[in-house]
Parts: sequence; C-alpha cells; structure tokens
Amino acid sequence: MNKDFSHIDKNNQPKMVDVSDKTVSKRTATAQATMFLGREIISHFNNNELRTKKGPVFQTAVIAGIQAVKRTAELIPMCHPLNIDGVHVDIQLLDEEQIEIRCTVTMEGKTGVEMEALHGVSTAALTVYDMCKAISHHMVIREIRLLEKKGGKSDFSANQAGNKK
Repeated sequence: MNKDFSHIDKNNQPKMVDVSDKTVSKRTATAQATMFLGREIISHFNNNELRTKKGPVFQTAVIAGIQAVKRTAELIPMCHPLNIDGVHVDIQLLDEEQIEIRCTVTMEGKTGVEMEALHGVSTAALTVYDMCKAISHHMVIREIRLLEKKGGKSDFSANQAGNKK
C-alpha cells in the first residue's frame, strides 16, 4: 500500500488538506505522556496533588492541557481550527517516581483531533515540569504518543497488533 504525505501537493509544496468533501462524524482521540518526576518531587505530593507557590500542580497542568487543545491550530501550521466538543485531561501517579498524563478530545467534524490530544498532553507535561523545576531539574518527559483515534476514514489503537511498544 503506497501512502503519500497528505500535507504536500503534487509540486512538493506544503498545503493544508482540503476537508470540504469529507463527511462530518464524531471524532475522538486519546494521547498519553509518561513522565519521570523522581522520588524527591513525588515525596512532596499529598493526596495525589502537589501545592506550590505557583498553585496546585496537577490542576494547573489540566487547565494548561485544555487551553493547548483549543489553540492547536495556532501553533501547528497545517491543523484546521476546530470547534472542540470536549476535553478531558487526567493525571495519575504511577509509582513513587512517575506520572501518566492522558488527554482525550472529542468533536463532531470533518477532520480528526489526534494533534489536539497530543498537543494537550504535551503542554500538560511541560506545565508539570515548569511547576516542579524549583525542586529538581531531573524530570524527564519520557514518552508522548497517540493511544487511540476513532472516527473518519480509519480508527487507530496503539494496542492493535504491530503497534505495541
């Protein structure tokens, strides 16, 4: 199966994909970031939250992730401006050193929302970094990936055969 890059025209010039002939459908995407914070930072958490002089870390990161989803088209050149129906950002402690951030985006439209989910989870992770760097700079944003997308021409799941880590 030969696939071409959708954002390059026949003259090898960048283009924004024309979605005018696509059918409106429900679109959903979930992205995930895994982040190493280290024991020093995690030890400051109380009831799955860390309060700093800048405010509550996870709550602030959730808001930043939501803002990022809504502004994706402003920063990623070929993304369409979208009317987002819903955004859910969730941050969980995995163990005494790591957290997991997930961002799920939904809308009814002609194009997918995977870039919005990836942008949201990335910004949430960067916000955690920014708010915790006074304690330690040893944090690592280890992995940002698309877990799932539904709607449109094809669905995707990272759990499908051949897509496992």
